[in-house]
This record gives sequence, structure tokens and C-alpha cells, in this order.
Amino acid sequence: MKPIPVTEKFSVVGQLQPGDFAELRRLGFRTVINNRPDGEEASQPGTSAEAAAAKAAGLDYVFIPVTSTSMTKDDVRRFGEAIVASDGPVIAHCRSGARAFYMWVLAGNADIAGFSDDRLVSTATRIGIAPDAARSWLAANRPTRQAQTKPKVKGFYEPRTGSIQYVVSDPATRKCVVIDPVLDYDEKSGSTKTEQADKILAYISSEGLSLEWILDTHPHADHFSAAQYLKDKTCAPTAIGAQVLDVQALWKDIYNWPDFPADGRQWDRLFNDGDTFKVGSLDAKVIFSPGHTLASITYVIGDAAFVHDTLFMPDSGTARADFPGGSAKVLWKSIQNILALPDATRVFTGHDYQPGGRAPLWESTVAEQKRCNPHVAGQTEESFIALREARDATLPMPKLILSALQVNINGGRLPEPEGNGKRYLKIPLNALAAAAW
Repeated sequence: MKPIPVTEKFSVVGQLQPGDFAELRRLGFRTVINNRPDGEEASQPGTSAEAAAAKAAGLDYVFIPVTSTSMTKDDVRRFGEAIVASDGPVIAHCRSGARAFYMWVLAGNADIAGFSDDRLVSTATRIGIAPDAARSWLAANRPTRQAQTKPKVKGFYEPRTGSIQYVVSDPATRKCVVIDPVLDYDEKSGSTKTEQADKILAYISSEGLSLEWILDTHPHADHFSAAQYLKDKTCAPTAIGAQVLDVQALWKDIYNWPDFPADGRQWDRLFNDGDTFKVGSLDAKVIFSPGHTLASITYVIGDAAFVHDTLFMPDSGTARADFPGGSAKVLWKSIQNILALPDATRVFTGHDYQPGGRAPLWESTVAEQKRCNPHVAGQTEESFIALREARDATLPMPKLILSALQVNINGGRLPEPEGNGKRYLKIPLNALAAAAW
């Protein structure tokens, strides 16, 4: 037995024997996937014997039998889900490891985004697959692989605040998520509307999509979140980064709300750095991206990264870092984590302020950000911090920050009606006394 690593989390191997499972556990593996149907050879121990050996070794065991001509969409989906669900490294086997490798390629988990075809062929060669055979197979299956790692992204531009909201869907399953929905608010009249959120619901309906998640990247300072409105309409769960508890504690004091529950109960799930989830058959993961706020996160869904305020379009630089809890030094590190994604990764930002009067834009790539963003290209940590802090010292606070945060740290819930049936916002005076006017 000689495991062949494909990624840090995934390896392949040829036929295993019951005595190999304890060694796999010692090597750090946590899940074994068997892709070999029973009865191919008399020397196979069989699924029952393998499952018993895995259990004795404390390993999870998944049986997904396939042949080179019978890898169904359901097989591929189950294979990808088994990798995502494992709490540690996964090893998959068949007779030689080839079928297991091809299943990993087809499953299109997030870590395949960094593999060019040349790198895939090189890995296949280490497994014993002839280079020409590997290239032929990859050419024949490339459309399938691309479809499985490339979500459809629909952006909705909200001109009052320059915000972009997203519906991100899996073309294969029609499942989708909404990211950073906006509840309309007019500060002059104190009026709220649901026009933006209703456009999102209409799009989901017209496309025949099924909403799985309502996601926020952080508690926003310049618009109200429509997360609770969408949840009321669809019953889909809401989520945000787990560090929202720090933001709640900070703003609970600013608003002098001693009874406010600053424990994150306003959302159905709080994501930690590295957490994974699914959007249909697509893999999604969370990158903790603080600096702009204490709780900012990036969602990476297939080949797309949703970074909101961390990075703007390449002609617009980066987010400010002077909000309560913000840090230019921490923001630089978060940007580097995002730019460590593959160059072809699509980057979707959460705001665009149309520099020079151009039309709104919100999609770039990691490569474009590294090459063209003046806050990134040619900068060091020290020069970025100096640039960012000098710029931030000139910026007034967003006009809705004191209105929006009391709604957004509460999961998008408006204040409860008072005795006369009216809702009231609470605006603390001089809470941000050092801010530029």
C-alpha cells in the first residue's frame, strides 16, 4: 500500500487489504472511499471486510462502486460530499487508483481550482495513468468539470448605496444562495421598502431556483440587510461569520443596549474560518477576512470568491479600515489570503462607486487584482498600511452607519414597534467623535 497524495486533504491508492486500515489511520486519514465494485477479482477482500476493518481502525467508510464507463452524476455528487463532510484527510481506492482520481476530478471540489490540465496529467502519471490517456480523458470531460466548478452569478446593483447583491446558483441542481441582500431605506423620510429584495425573489422564481442560504459577508455599515425579510418569505436559513459576536458586543455598548442578545442567535449558522458547505453540487468554503470589520468573511463558491468590501474593482482599490474594530494591518493580511486563490478565480465585490462616471462593475479575477489594483500591485504591508490610513483619515463615516448597524447586528430585523405601533431607530450622539466630517 502506497498512498499517492493529490491534495493536502485527498489521496488515492490501489486495492486495500483489511490490514492496511490501521496504518491509514496512523498516517492521519479519517475517511476511506471505496470506488471498486465487489467481485472484479477473486483477491478482493470485499466491501463487508473493508467496512469492518475501517470501523475497527476508527475510520469513516464510504462505498461508491463505479467503473470507467459508469460514473453517474449521483456517484460524483456523493463522492464530492464525502470529501467535504470528512473531518480530516480522505483516501479513495479502486484497483489502481485511477477511477478514484477521475472521480475526484469530476466531483470538482474547491481545491481542484488550482489545477491546470498539465498538473492533472502529471498527477495522473504518478498514479500510473498514461499521459496521453489522461489528456484524452480530460479533454472529453472538460465541459463537465468546468460546469461543476463554475456557478452562475447574477449581480443586482443598488444605486442608492452602490451595493451589489448576488444570487449564486448551481446550474446542475438549480439550488442557489443569496449574498448581501439590501433592504431599501430612505434616510430623509425614514421609509423602508423591499424593492431590491423582491427583485431577487422574482429572479429566483423566474429561473426556477431553490434557495438554500441567505448569506451576509459582515454587518454592513452603509445599507440595511434584507436577510430577515427574505427568510420570512422563503424559510431559507441565514448565516454570517462567527466573529459577528465581537461586532455585536462592540455596538451593543455604543447603542447602550444592556439587554441586547449579543450571542449570534439572530442567524441560523455562524461560519468559522475554513468551514465548508454546499450550494447544490458546488463546494463552498469560508475565509475569515477581517480588517474592514471584525467579522468580515469571504465566500468561495466553486471558482467564485465573494469578497464584499475587502477588495473593490481593480480601478478602485480596497475597503476602508477605520470603522470601530477595523485595522489596515489586518486588512492587508486578509487581502493576501484572497490573492492566494488561483489566478483564474472570479472576484465579486460588494460595492462599486463608478469612478470617472463609468458604468457599475463588480467582477474581476485574482490575476487582475494582483496586476492592476493600485492598493495591491507593488505594495508592501508597510506601504499599504500607510496608504490606507492616510486615505481613511479623510473619509467621512457612511451616512447610514448609525442607522444600519442597529438593524444589521440584529440579523436584518427592524426595531420592534413601540406602544404606538411605530418603529424607531436610536442614534447615539458623538459615538464616533473622531470621524472626519
